[in-house]
Amino acid sequence: MNSEIRQLQPQAIWNKFADLNAVPRASKKEERVIKFMIDFGHKLGLETFEDEVGNVIIKKPATSGMENRKTVVMQSHLDMVHQKNIDEETGMTGAMGLKGGLLSGDILLNLDTEEDDEIGVGCAGGVDVTASRNYKVEETPEFKIGFKIVVKGLQGGHSGMQIHEGLGNANKLMNRLLFDGFENFGLQISEIDGGGLRNAIPRESHAVVAIDAVHEEAFMLEIKELANDIKTELKTMEPDLVIEVTKIETPKTIMDLGVQEGLTRAIYAACNGVYRMSADIPDLVETSNNIAKVLVKDGQIKIACLTRSSVESSKWDLANMLRATFELTGCDVEFSGSYPGWTPNMDSSILKLMTELYKEMNKKEPHVAACHAGLECGILGQNYPDMEMISFGPNIRGAHSPDERAQISSVQKYWKFVQVILKRIPEKE
Repeated sequence: MNSEIRQLQPQAIWNKFADLNAVPRASKKEERVIKFMIDFGHKLGLETFEDEVGNVIIKKPATSGMENRKTVVMQSHLDMVHQKNIDEETGMTGAMGLKGGLLSGDILLNLDTEEDDEIGVGCAGGVDVTASRNYKVEETPEFKIGFKIVVKGLQGGHSGMQIHEGLGNANKLMNRLLFDGFENFGLQISEIDGGGLRNAIPRESHAVVAIDAVHEEAFMLEIKELANDIKTELKTMEPDLVIEVTKIETPKTIMDLGVQEGLTRAIYAACNGVYRMSADIPDLVETSNNIAKVLVKDGQIKIACLTRSSVESSKWDLANMLRATFELTGCDVEFSGSYPGWTPNMDSSILKLMTELYKEMNKKEPHVAACHAGLECGILGQNYPDMEMISFGPNIRGAHSPDERAQISSVQKYWKFVQVILKRIPEKE
């Protein structure tokens, strides 16, 4: 496969892609890709250095005859999705830690949009909302029997760009099953392990539970009916959804019943998905939340959410709603990793140039839009407020999932666009 990639045109791009793809680069484990990029810059004879948070900065002088043009910064992230079935860009620590004064550009091109006909001019900010508490572990009574419940086969996906699509959230679906089991059969929870990283819509959830042995037949019938109802509801978006219930050895311990009641009610009540659509930009999700991770084990509960919004006040409104929901069940709630959104500048010179060039090259208008994902532009804009920023990229499908892929023909279209933009950058004022 690697040799096939290297035969694609333009080979200069695909060879570099293959070289980079051979370097492991999970977020917070970026040492090897940092070295790769530093070696890349040094081999070109360019000024190359790493800052104190792991950003790699490579500076290239103007091409002969282009000295009077505006200086361009081209920016992207070094890390990638590492998901067994994602800590990509989580926390955006590189952008957050980039100090003012290191960059000296007039225009920033963020190479991170996932549709090749789109020119990005704005994005959502975000904040991590984490609820946690301890609970009393109790021995499972003798008359209980054990079951393992598994929700799997969901598509997953990006918790910003795809939050409006109606995709299933494994944590919400699992909670629905657990809530029903308790209401009807006194189900008690031993363990829950659902979801993963905050910027991925959770694909799977696993739970170990106990019920009264006398209810076994009725429980299996009820949960099968509920599972069928859920599959019917989601059949269009989640045709591969699987809900399995398997009898297992009875777990030795279960969680305190009072805490369990509060937990399942809080997860049921907590907002997941779109909270508010933008009143100013058609079809743009303004504010949303992803219940990304639910972990219940060994006397500890942890629920991890990522709340996003292009409006800062709305972001904190939803974050406080979640805080209130989880605090009502005795959880401590922490806000962390907050980053701002990127406010669109519809009058920027680079937007006008790229719009004209796209029309010239493709004989149609580009889609100028803000997105509901987190891009580095809003963060970088805090220290570089005068820098005009644009985000664009080739077609990417299945982002933040094991099926992530780039369209070859779109990469070729994108590369031509990049070259023409750099040739036509306007002169300094």
